[in-house]
Amino acid sequence: MKTIKPYLFALLGLFLTMTSCRTEDDLSIDPPAESTLQANSTLTNQIQRVAMNDGSVDNIVYNANCFTIQLPITVTINGTELTITNINDYDDLEDILDEFDDDDDNVVIDFPITIIFADYSEVQINSLDQLEDYADDCNDENEFDDDIECLDFVYPITASIFNTNNEVIETLTFTNDYDLYEFIDDIDEDDLIGFEFPISIVIANGNVIVINNFNELDDAIDDFGDDCDEDDDYDYDDDDCTNCTPSQLESILTACSDWHIDELERNDNDLEDNYTGYLFNFFADNTVTVSWTGNTANGTWTTSETGNNITVTFDIPGFDDINDTWILHEIDNDDDDDDDDDNETEVSFEIGEDDELEFKNNNCN
Repeated sequence: MKTIKPYLFALLGLFLTMTSCRTEDDLSIDPPAESTLQANSTLTNQIQRVAMNDGSVDNIVYNANCFTIQLPITVTINGTELTITNINDYDDLEDILDEFDDDDDNVVIDFPITIIFADYSEVQINSLDQLEDYADDCNDENEFDDDIECLDFVYPITASIFNTNNEVIETLTFTNDYDLYEFIDDIDEDDLIGFEFPISIVIANGNVIVINNFNELDDAIDDFGDDCDEDDDYDYDDDDCTNCTPSQLESILTACSDWHIDELERNDNDLEDNYTGYLFNFFADNTVTVSWTGNTANGTWTTSETGNNITVTFDIPGFDDINDTWILHEIDNDDDDDDDDDNETEVSFEIGEDDELEFKNNNCN
């Protein structure tokens, strides 16, 4: 992990591990021009926007993009009580929501709770009506908001504060977005901030970029700050394949034999029962064979794109319910479970909101 030099303010000693280092020698220190940051500059505001609290990360619990619910919380979904202690527990909630397609999912929150806004201010909420009142003030789905979600800082970050006489006032180390945000918020107009470069950022595709000065940081935020879908919508299912690749899909489908259709819905009609006993085998040359009761059909399947936009086109003579271009929705491999279905693998596709195709295999090794 790279060491970064960020920003700070004397009042932040309450939040940060801070080392005061003002000496006689400090009075003559002149911070390099390319490594200083001033209050209220464009770059300073951009850095603070990167460090803002992302209100969309818990939309699976409640649809509001301008605040998050402080963890832990307890919710009840379809009769199951779940305590969410960290963001990884949202996956458990999603598993419950996805268990049945035809049920009316309703997440019931156990109040009181505390909500945290983009600037990390907090409010206690005692009822659903009160929560709805605050949610009404948020932007709707996929509307512009101030937080930059397409890149993140790599912590820890360290910064030195100089005054206009080039005196070092403080040296501070930040370990999270909250500390950095508060530091930026409290920078005095007379302070200059020196970073300890290089620092690192992580962009939306997971790549780490090394930054050597403020000019490079400014360019990186301009280049990558809007370079992703920030997922500020209320469809918790639409990011399940963010890291999927066509090669991953091809590897899974070709490595397992005798796939069967677990779900097939076209135009609100459930059709999976029409394909009971049909076994699908996919091959690396993009051919597919379907066999059932002594019969065989041969066709093709092709993939393209990446991430949440992977498309798969099936062309199998006589299988009009399947023949179409589908969007890969999710690859679910439960090989870590300790039950009888420990080798169960599911691959699901969608077209719009109404059509769904899911292949399942219990023979993957």
